[in-house]
Amino acid sequence: MKMRFPLLASLLALLAAGPAVAADSLRDQAKGLFQPIPETPPQLPGEPTTPAKLKLGKMLYFDPRISESHELSCSACHDLGMGGGDSRASSIARGWQLAGRKSQTVLNAVFNKTLFFDGRASDLKDQVLRSVTAFPGAMQKTRGGPTIFNPAESNPAKTHAVEFLKGVPGYVDAFKKAFPDEADPITYDNAARAIAVFETTLITPDAPFDRWLKGDDAALDDSQKQGLKLFMDKGCSNCHNGVNIGGASFARFGLVHNPGPDILPTDDWGRFAVTKNVADKYVFRVQELRNVELNAPYFHSGHVWDLKKAVEVMADAQLGVQLSDDEAGKIADFLKSLTGRQPQVTLPLMPPMVATTPRPQP
Repeated sequence: MKMRFPLLASLLALLAAGPAVAADSLRDQAKGLFQPIPETPPQLPGEPTTPAKLKLGKMLYFDPRISESHELSCSACHDLGMGGGDSRASSIARGWQLAGRKSQTVLNAVFNKTLFFDGRASDLKDQVLRSVTAFPGAMQKTRGGPTIFNPAESNPAKTHAVEFLKGVPGYVDAFKKAFPDEADPITYDNAARAIAVFETTLITPDAPFDRWLKGDDAALDDSQKQGLKLFMDKGCSNCHNGVNIGGASFARFGLVHNPGPDILPTDDWGRFAVTKNVADKYVFRVQELRNVELNAPYFHSGHVWDLKKAVEVMADAQLGVQLSDDEAGKIADFLKSLTGRQPQVTLPLMPPMVATTPRPQP
C-alpha cells in the first residue's frame, strides 16, 4: 500500500533505524582511532620466529637462574597469571629491594613503540637487555628517577648469565638449535633475542571491544558504549589510541593540574633521565590501556589502586576535566572491555644444572 504521507514515512523509518545508525556512527568514530589486536602474533623485524627460538625464549623467560642470585626471572615481575605485571606498587630486584617504579605489563608490549615508563628501550630485545642488566641490584631511585643501566656496558649480571648458560648442557643444545648458523651461539644478545621472540606471542586478542569494533553490537553493554563515547569526546583518545590504546607517544604528566607528590613524585623526572632535555621533565610514555583492569596499581608511582579513581586523576591532570561520578564509572566500564583472551602458556621444564655449572652469587 502506498504511504500517503512520505515525510511521516521517512521519519518513522529514521526512528526505527535510530539505534543502528547511532551504533554505526560510534563505531565509525572508534575505527578512526583504534584497531583490534590481531589473532596472530607479529614477528619482530629481522628476527624470524622459529620453534627452537621460541622454546628457548620461553625457558629463559621463566628461569630465575640467569640472575646472579638465582632469585629473579622475567616472570617474577611480569606474571602472566596477573595481567603481565606483578600487582606491586614498586617492582623488586635482588635481595627483594624495591625499585623506583612499578612493573609494566609485558602483554601486548610488542605493539608499543618504546618500552619502560621513560621510553628508554626501543624494542622488546632492548627492553630485555636493560632488564637483565638491572638484575644485580635494584633500580635504585636517584634524583631524576631510577638509575638507568646501559646493556652495552660490562655488567656482572651479563657475565653470570652467559657463564651459567654455557654451564648447562641443555641450554648449550637449545642455543645451538635456536641459532644454528653461529659458531658461538650462547651470547647475552642471543638470549635477549630469544626472550623477545617469546614475548611477541604474549598478546590478548578477542577483547569485547575488539569484537565490537568488528561488528558485534552485543559485545559491549550500554554503559561501556557510553563510556567509549565519553573516552573519545572528553579527549582521552587524543593520546590513548591505536591498537594498544596507548604506548605510541609521550606526554607530560600533570599537563593541566599536578596530581600531587604521591601520584607524581617530585624526584622522578621521567624521560628527562634519558634525554637530559629539560622539556622532558615529568614526561612519561603514554600508557597502553589493554587489560588495564588487571594491572592495578596505576601510574609509575603505583599509588592508585582503583581504576575509576585513575580515570578521574587522568581527566583532571591531563585534560582539566572534572568528571561526574557517573561519567568516570562509565569510562572505567569501557576500559574493562579492553581485557582480552589471556595467553595460555604451559610452563617449560628447565634444563638441569651439572656439577660444573656456576652457582648463585650471594
